[in-house]
Amino acid sequence: MGVSIFKNILQINFVVTNFSFQYMNLKHLIIFFLLFPTTLLSQYNGAFVSIGAYGVYTTSASIFLNPNASDVVIRNESFVIEDITNPGADIRIRISEPLILGLNVEIIKITEPSPNLSAFVGGSVVRLNVEDGFQLMPVELTAYYLLPFSTESWKFLMGGGVAFYTGEFIRKVGNTSVSNVNKEAEFGIHVSASVDYVPISFAVVRFQMKFRDPQFTVTSRYDRQEIEYQGHTVILPGDTFETKINMDGITFMLGLAVQI
Repeated sequence: MGVSIFKNILQINFVVTNFSFQYMNLKHLIIFFLLFPTTLLSQYNGAFVSIGAYGVYTTSASIFLNPNASDVVIRNESFVIEDITNPGADIRIRISEPLILGLNVEIIKITEPSPNLSAFVGGSVVRLNVEDGFQLMPVELTAYYLLPFSTESWKFLMGGGVAFYTGEFIRKVGNTSVSNVNKEAEFGIHVSASVDYVPISFAVVRFQMKFRDPQFTVTSRYDRQEIEYQGHTVILPGDTFETKINMDGITFMLGLAVQI
């Protein structure tokens, strides 16, 4: 009889203890979900929109001057331009607690001299120094995720998205240049990581690293076939030719943003 009563007491005690443990877990879970959005909101400092301007640095880009050559070695030869700088701007909008949607636009224009052109001079073929380069305008749509260890002063974000690229090939030789008769716009993807430092509630110092691979092909033609080059008359090809541009370097961005 005493043993049966003791067993019943133990069972009741176990049920009460188990109920109390589950209640405490439920209580902690409810508190977490109530406070978690508030914590994220504080990480945004109450802001829903930010507008930023940046200085952009890309390590390198490659210009393939003979992308349709039958010889694979010639086809894969490229003129490499390094240390590319350009301006950029973006707008970011918070669409949910941890998710931010951004639209970024850049204007990239760069040329460098190089002996990239073979032409007839005085009855023989010589290599001419030309000014080769490109102009590119990336328009990128990015979804950023605010990492949970971010604070009010430091925000860490990972992002990825899609992009639209349009560009031109630039070549200047002697007293002429090329005109682009056909430009192919391209779509691409990118991934990025960024860090925001917020010294005051409405201002942000932003650093971002981006991996992307914009590539496009341009068909061009010389504006003039007969030019003057270093005191000689040079005959340039009259047919159109294709050039492939690939901005394949790593991109770094540093700038300021205003939070609204």
